This record gives sequence, C-alpha cells and structure tokens, in this order.
Amino acid sequence: MKWTALTVFVVLFGFITIMGFFAARWRRGDLDLLHEWGLAGRRLGTVITWFLLGGDLYTAYTFIAVPALVFGVGAIGFFALPYTIIVYPLVFLILPRLWSVAHRHHYITAADFVAGRYGNRWLALAVAVTGIVATMPYIALQLVGLQVVIGAMGVGTAGASGDLPLIIAFVILAAFTYTSGLRAPAMIAVVKDTLIYVTVLAMVIVIPIELGGYAKMFSMVPAEKLILAPPRGGNLGQYSAYATLALGSAFALFLYPHSLTGVLSASGRNVIRRNAAYLTAYSFMLGLLALTGFMALALGIDKLPEFSAQFAQYKGNFAVPALILHAFPDWFAGVAFAAIGIGGLVPAAIMSIAASNLFTRNIYRPFWRPNCTPKEEAQNAKIVSLVVKFGALVFIVVLPLQYAIQLQLLGGIWISQTIPAVILGLYTRWFNPWALIAGWAAGLVCGTAMAASTGFQSATFPLAVDGLTVPGYAALYALAVNFAVSIVPTFVLNPISASRGRDETAAADYHFDAPAKA
Repeated sequence: MKWTALTVFVVLFGFITIMGFFAARWRRGDLDLLHEWGLAGRRLGTVITWFLLGGDLYTAYTFIAVPALVFGVGAIGFFALPYTIIVYPLVFLILPRLWSVAHRHHYITAADFVAGRYGNRWLALAVAVTGIVATMPYIALQLVGLQVVIGAMGVGTAGASGDLPLIIAFVILAAFTYTSGLRAPAMIAVVKDTLIYVTVLAMVIVIPIELGGYAKMFSMVPAEKLILAPPRGGNLGQYSAYATLALGSAFALFLYPHSLTGVLSASGRNVIRRNAAYLTAYSFMLGLLALTGFMALALGIDKLPEFSAQFAQYKGNFAVPALILHAFPDWFAGVAFAAIGIGGLVPAAIMSIAASNLFTRNIYRPFWRPNCTPKEEAQNAKIVSLVVKFGALVFIVVLPLQYAIQLQLLGGIWISQTIPAVILGLYTRWFNPWALIAGWAAGLVCGTAMAASTGFQSATFPLAVDGLTVPGYAALYALAVNFAVSIVPTFVLNPISASRGRDETAAADYHFDAPAKA
C-alpha cells in the first residue's frame, strides 16, 4: 500500500467533492428547471467553457488508453492527435449555428433540434436513442482509469471488496450531480485540467531526462512501432486505417451528447468560436501524452518485476501509472493519480446529464408525459441521471471490461449515423425525415456488421475494391451507406408534402446571438 500517494489522492478527491456540492450556489439559478440543471443556465463564458469541454473530451480513459494504444501497437495510436486537430475547424464553422438555433428555440439536446427542424418525433427518437446507447459504455469506461489508479496505489480492485472504492466514488458523483447539475463538473473541470497539465508536463520533462534525452528514447523504441507499416500486396494497411480513423473520429466527436451539452451551455456563439481556437492546447497536450507510450516502451516498463502483477491484471492500461510510480515520488504520484481519477468523474457527470437530458426531452416528454411541468421534467432528468450512473457501475462491476470496450467501439460507429440528420440539417431541409430514418437504420446495420466481422475487436474494416484492400474506419463506410439510402427515398417522398413534416426554424435563427460573458 502506497500510503503517501493514497493520502494525497483522498485529500484532493475530498476537495473536489466539496466543490461539487458548493457548485449549486455558483451562478445560482432555479435547478428545478432543466436548462438550469442540465445546461447551467446557458451562461458559461469562454474560460469555464474551455475547461468544461477540455474536461469533457479529454477523459481519464483518454489519459490511460491513448498511451496504452501507442505502447501496444505503436505509431497508429497517434491517430488521436490529427483527429483532434481536424475537429476544431469543423467546430468553428458548424456548431455556432447549432448554438444559435438551440438558444432561439430553447432546445436542450440535438434531438430537440431534429424534432423542430424536421417535425418528426420518430427521427428525433432515433437520434436520442443513438446518443444514449453510445454514451452508456463511455461512462462505464471512465471507471477504467479510476480503477487502474486505485490499483496502482496498492488498493485491491478484484472481488466485491475491490469494487468498494469505485462504488464510493460513483455515489459521491451521483450525489453532487443530482444536487448541482452541470455546474458541478464545470467547476471541478478547472481543478482536473490543471492537475492533468501539471502531470503531463512533468512526465514529458522528467522521464526523457532519465532516459538520456528524446533522441535516445526514440532509439530505444522498436523501429516498427515508430512509423506506420507501409502498404504492401494490394493492401493499404495502416495508411488508410490511420487516415480514416482520424477523419471519422473528428466527424463524430462533437455529435456525442456530452460534447453537445458542453457546447449548448455556452453563453454565446462567439464563446464557441473562441474555444474552437483555444481547445487546440488540449491537442498539444494529447500529443505529449501519446509520447508517454513510447517512454514506456523505451523503459521496458512492463518488464520491471515490481509491476508484473499489475500488468497481468490491467495489461497495457497500466503503462502510465507504472511510469508515474517509477519516475516520481509517492506524493506526486498521488497528485497524478488524483488527476486521472477526477478526470474520470468530470466526463462521467457530463455524460450522465447529457443522457438524462435526451431521455427526458425526447422520450419521456413526447411519448409518456407531453403535459409534464418544467419542474417534473427537471426532476425526471435528475432521477434518470442516477439510473444511468448506476447502470454504468453495474456494467463495469458485473460484466467483463471487454464488453464495455466493444460497445464503446460500436458507439463511435453508431453516433456517426446521426450526421445527416443533425449536421446537414443545420444547412438544408432537403432530406426527407423518413428517408433519414431509413438511412440511419441502414448505417447502423452496416456498421455493426462490419465491426462484427472483426469479432468486435477493431473499428477498422478491410474493404475490398477491385483487388485493392482499403482498411478503414467502419463508421465512414457505414456513413456512405447511410447517405446513399437517405438520398434515394428523399427524391420519392419529397413530392408527398405530408411526409416532410413542419420546420419550426427560420433562416435567421441560425445566426441568432446573445451577449457573451468572458
């Protein structure tokens, strides 16, 4: 047991717990209204939005999984870096339009926008269900980072007693999310991101010095892991896989409900534009973080006898905790592990809020209680957020971790199938809503079948085209099918005016703005 690290971890964890409950009083609003509880009153300025989106997108699982991927397979793990570069110009151009129309019509979710734009609650239901299903395993995977760092401090994580720390952490998370809503993760994200930056910068300075510099570190990494394997034998191999993973992931990132929740909580469209520029700082940090996978390879960290038991249990996910324990004193390890642990709670809170917003606004209200009061709506969302967190906890405690990883892999494929309805809907009303439902269903089936053909072990599918094999991100291939199926029925159905639904938005709504707060 590493008592010093554990003490620092518990103190910092206790501090953010107090912050979480105090957040209910911060920028006080009526938390019996869903937009106040679930979007922090749409009043977050540039700085807080930057921390919130950073805490939302760069999670504990990212902190653990990206270096683990580089440690395991090498250079292709760096696809996470270009995709977080590609995504921000798209955010700058597209999401201010979504913010404007959502603010103008008081939409809280992407499915709210789809319902208003297309006048079809079934298409909105498809978008909502996709968002919820894609988010659930993501919440469960935040527990992975927390579980690994708890194990790194010598606390057993196997068996019923080993699950107790996770249960305590999620009970605390559930309590302050219920009472404070989105204000809690927004406030805690400031602490979490500061600790993450300190930890990553310390790692990329101290560990290379121990290794004798970056040049020596790279010379110690197996050559085949430093670069992508070149195409051979009519197979584009890692080249096409890398490019399509980066591009497809960029398209999907801000379609996840938790990402859009952070965007819609901003106080103005210029806040989103500024953050599209400023969030690239996190991309730089992600590149530094990915380098720690090479550091683990150079040190042969998995071969050190003091870590053999943890690597046997956590596999490559233990690479970063092992590096921290190897290179730093216990007190700093406690700080770093707290950063990772808190880095799991912040996105988990936002994800559960986003999922509960979707369920309440786009399933409960239109299909079960169309006449519910604003207070009933907010109360239902709070209860659903507890159910979502409990479900994620049961998932990770009862079922093998591989199931959560496989579902998260599918989640990226599935959420991409909402692009035609949500993103194109911001620019055109040409697509018929029933055709979009058909395209969505075709994309889901096709993408799931592609993932199934790999035994749900990979998100890349080897597409054979005239003797050339092009391994690529299944989400993009499925999206192509989605578009094809959406376009053809649109030509058939659009002449039937009753099939198109009523568009409640106007062109000016997509440029609406409100005074932004700094």
